[in-house]
Amino acid sequence: MKASQFLISTLKEAPADAEVVSHQLMTRAGMIKKLGAGIYSYMPMGLRVIRKVEAIVREEMDRAGAIELTMPVVQPAELWQETGRFDKMGPEMMRIRDRHGRDFVIQPTSEEVVTDIARQEFKSYKQLPKNLYQIQTKFRDERRPRFGLMRGREFVMKDAYSFDRDQASAKASYQIMATAYRRIFDRFGLTYRAVAADSGAIGGDLSEEFQVIAATGEDAIVYCPNSNYAANLEKAEALPPSQARPAASQPLAQAPTPGKTTCADVAALLGVPLQQTVKSMVLATDQLNEQGEIIQSQIWLLLLRGDHEMNEIKVAKVPGLDQGFRFASTAEIVEHFGCEPGYLGPLKLQKPVQLVVDREVAVLADWICGANAPDFHTTGVNWGRDLPEPERVADLRNVVAGDPSPDGQGALAIERGIEVGHVFYLGTKYSQAMNATFLAEDGKPAFFEMGCYGIGITRLPAAAIEQNHDERGIIWPDAIAPFTVVLCPITPERFPAVKEAAEALYAQLLAEGIDVILDDRGERPGAMFADWELIGVPHRITIGDRGLKEGVVEYQHRRDAAATKMATADILAHLKGQLGV
Repeated sequence: MKASQFLISTLKEAPADAEVVSHQLMTRAGMIKKLGAGIYSYMPMGLRVIRKVEAIVREEMDRAGAIELTMPVVQPAELWQETGRFDKMGPEMMRIRDRHGRDFVIQPTSEEVVTDIARQEFKSYKQLPKNLYQIQTKFRDERRPRFGLMRGREFVMKDAYSFDRDQASAKASYQIMATAYRRIFDRFGLTYRAVAADSGAIGGDLSEEFQVIAATGEDAIVYCPNSNYAANLEKAEALPPSQARPAASQPLAQAPTPGKTTCADVAALLGVPLQQTVKSMVLATDQLNEQGEIIQSQIWLLLLRGDHEMNEIKVAKVPGLDQGFRFASTAEIVEHFGCEPGYLGPLKLQKPVQLVVDREVAVLADWICGANAPDFHTTGVNWGRDLPEPERVADLRNVVAGDPSPDGQGALAIERGIEVGHVFYLGTKYSQAMNATFLAEDGKPAFFEMGCYGIGITRLPAAAIEQNHDERGIIWPDAIAPFTVVLCPITPERFPAVKEAAEALYAQLLAEGIDVILDDRGERPGAMFADWELIGVPHRITIGDRGLKEGVVEYQHRRDAAATKMATADILAHLKGQLGV
């Protein structure tokens, strides 16, 4: 490609609404152009990156035995009504009607459609296993689209769906995909972690997220530096404390704490470690009648250490809370505790509640909690003496850095990541809902065992930029750069030899199959270099009249601080060595 024939439209300033680096740099580099909130045109430079991402994904999916198809962006509501998701999905799913008044959805995902295909096409166990995938546009009507391609409303995704005869073969299909994903992300040239993720209501351990490591990532990744253990924050287990509970050493007492409604403020006022305080989280579960009206509510009190945060995913697995819960209303709290939030605790309740205690709180002695009276906290609280021994003890909290790793290989650390892929075992959730069966070996109908596997095609370039940039612009890994090499001739209009040498090297690189662009726009050297540093092409060769007279050109990797002179005759071999070709 020659730059004069391409569309290069760089900007010196990012738009005011570009909050994160990837959004700023993709806009400035002319890779995306905003059309509406969360909706972007992929400009030629950005589209080249997306196409390279797609090519790697497609090659590895095909290699893993998956079969490509394309499913419609606009889908009939009937399929979504079969699974109940037409009503359950909420406003993120855009619903439309055609001229005949029939309901349709703009697909946010395609489980229903692919399950419908499977129940029509796969009649016998002899046709299984099968894995169908697509690279297709999706739409989710985000309440607050932001961060450019990181959280847009329209995006491109690779989604794959496996169909198997039983759990054993479904787990084998899952492992094939998990291995393929590692190959895919290795080829992208990004630093990533495959982390264990919560599998929700389906249960089990077959769920992994692929997270690109970046300081700006929205997700917290928990890992052990001494082992391969990694999990997202929702999944990571906080192990039971190894130490026994100390003996009580303080009397039960009331401490005035005027206006101090947080554990941190109470600890500071009383001069005690935050770890000695206990916070009260009040939840409610509702019993509904057939009309969906609340006929009875149960109030729950969860106790966590003052320096810990409640993990709602873990709480949702506590028996009694596993069918759904909500935070209690102020009226419900006053009714049961005799006090508004800020001074709550398990002592002197007005009405009984269901108590669940975090593992760390269960081994605390002489702890501090609200006194259920405004402006007072209770100190010196002890199990067995002031309260009965807790009957329900569970892991209710997010882990923190320094907690012991669940695999026993050291302490946990936490870093930030951007989720760009997810592999997930579905079981028979969709096949049962849609009565999708095949004829099993025993001659009886059986439901498909399914898995789903997604990669955010248009999100991945943004994640790559968040991980690879500097003050000058983007630094693309070779595999997904819009161009691998840029040739920068210096004032070729004044020096025919420079133009001739640039054209000759350009032809050589093309003949070698190297993705090269020749900047023949006639820009000043400073402006030309600034453009390519902003765009992030990883390898640059500069050709100048003075260098040619000395028999040299200049090579510079995008990460290098300065260019290196090398013989014109050696540059092709050097570049091929850098590219591994």
